[in-house]
Amino acid sequence: MHELLSHPAIVAGLLPFIVALITAELFQRLRLSGLAVIAGLAATVYFIGDFGFDPFTVARKIIWLGIAASVIAIPLSLLAWSYWRPILAIMATGCAVWVTWNLLQKQSIADELLWGVGCAVYAGWQVFWFDRLQNKSVAAGNAGFALGIGTGMVALLSTSVQLGEFGLALGAASAAYLFIQAITNSRLSCGYSFTLPLSLVAGVVACYSFMSTRQPWYTLPVLALIPLAAKIPVSERWALWLQTLVLSLLTFTCAGAAVYLAWQRPF
Repeated sequence: MHELLSHPAIVAGLLPFIVALITAELFQRLRLSGLAVIAGLAATVYFIGDFGFDPFTVARKIIWLGIAASVIAIPLSLLAWSYWRPILAIMATGCAVWVTWNLLQKQSIADELLWGVGCAVYAGWQVFWFDRLQNKSVAAGNAGFALGIGTGMVALLSTSVQLGEFGLALGAASAAYLFIQAITNSRLSCGYSFTLPLSLVAGVVACYSFMSTRQPWYTLPVLALIPLAAKIPVSERWALWLQTLVLSLLTFTCAGAAVYLAWQRPF
């Protein structure tokens, strides 16, 4: 039984899907269904056994960043202000540098600057563009599904197993969030509680995976296209399952391309 529960497909797939499914439904009346994504990730982290502070590893930094993002997302949803988007994007750039700092210090000054700026821009980009999806639950769910799976698969191909499980858990939780909307043909609440932790965690996971395993740099720009693909207009007259299908095809085209590029990298 223990071996079954510790299998990666269970820990990073089925478990976060079920937990996110329950969370999204339970918190819908409070307009906080978006918390499903961090609940799914937390379930994976719990079974991996990586909650804690000592030692404060990179994985634990990422976990607590996601939790902190979920906590601040709730008051942010109540305080409508047009400048939150650039402020959160700038904060995400700082988070990316903080998480990858131990790797940046080992590089030459030129590489440190180039890689640091690149990773910071990528994390800030994801937070910025996901923020523009916070009022579009189907588009945000599709973008999260594709970004989580794409980030997780790229990390796994780059031998970052734990980070890969984090990414896949985000994708599975987003899939559960989408599943409820598709079968009920009604939208769930979204907001910062969904978009902020998802984009921040996925952003820093991809950055650290890229730097620690030297995966091709061009996988990041391809993954960065996912929230833009999710913004492509689809008819509001369509059933939500059909909107989900179309947006999934668009977003997973980007995710699949990134995975293919990582798979084809020279070793």
